[in-house]
Amino acid sequence: MPSLSRARSVESKNLLKGLAFVSPWIIGFVAFTAVPVALSLYYSFCDYPMLQKPTFIGLANYRELWNDPIFWQVLRNTFIYAALALPLGMVIALGVAILLNTKIRGQFIYRTIIFLPSLVPAVASAMLWLWLFNAKLGLINVALRAVGVDNPPGWLSDITWAMPALVLMSFWGIGNTVIIYLAGLQDVPRELYEAAELDGANSFRQVWHVTLPSISPVIFFNLVMAIIGTLQVFGTPYIMTGGGPARSTYFYTMYLYDSAFRDLKMGYASALAWVQLLIVLILTAIAAWTSKHWVHYQGK
Repeated sequence: MPSLSRARSVESKNLLKGLAFVSPWIIGFVAFTAVPVALSLYYSFCDYPMLQKPTFIGLANYRELWNDPIFWQVLRNTFIYAALALPLGMVIALGVAILLNTKIRGQFIYRTIIFLPSLVPAVASAMLWLWLFNAKLGLINVALRAVGVDNPPGWLSDITWAMPALVLMSFWGIGNTVIIYLAGLQDVPRELYEAAELDGANSFRQVWHVTLPSISPVIFFNLVMAIIGTLQVFGTPYIMTGGGPARSTYFYTMYLYDSAFRDLKMGYASALAWVQLLIVLILTAIAAWTSKHWVHYQGK
């Protein structure tokens, strides 16, 4: 009995030591994540102009959202942006990663060049692309005129071309995704390619039947990250267009930010945030549900 009591005492001391070591994380999580999330859920049911105390109004914010034409416009803009930037970005990143995975001279230099833009701060990137998309002096339109295009697009000032311009710019930061793909490609067994070559498979069939199934968990990870990232697009369009022209590039998170900090409608902004979370969760759940049909894990 004494030995059992002593063992329990040691176990309790170890538990207390463990809790003491993780307590900074627990305190930080509660103070900066759990409490703000709980408060935002409560505020979404309140009229809260920030300078006054919140007043509980039930589902009024959510009913206002349903009847708000700007809400539907920013939602449509965000879905259009995601529908263009997400698949194109993933395909381009995967193609670049497969090319960079081949043994060529200067491989390290090419990988560095692809990754470098992701290290550039968002504001600096936005200022650079503002100049590139300048209708009169921008490098893109100068190049288009040089090849015979008489009336190149106005890009960010043109309601038709502003969205494609932002989608085009989104490919600037694919370096992180390329690096993740490259890490997955490094783990594809060489024996699988040798077997495919013996079976007479050409390069395209090797990619389709060997590379893609082998890195499908990596593709799934990048897909989930891309869903979250594209639905939360904010910084770059906010700097470059401010949502214009005619709200053609006014995205969901920009409207959320303006509602909270420009219009001081924190309750309404909280409702926007929870609807956005619900949309992200639904799309992520759909991706996870479909993954059982195309994601292959080793050992299963």
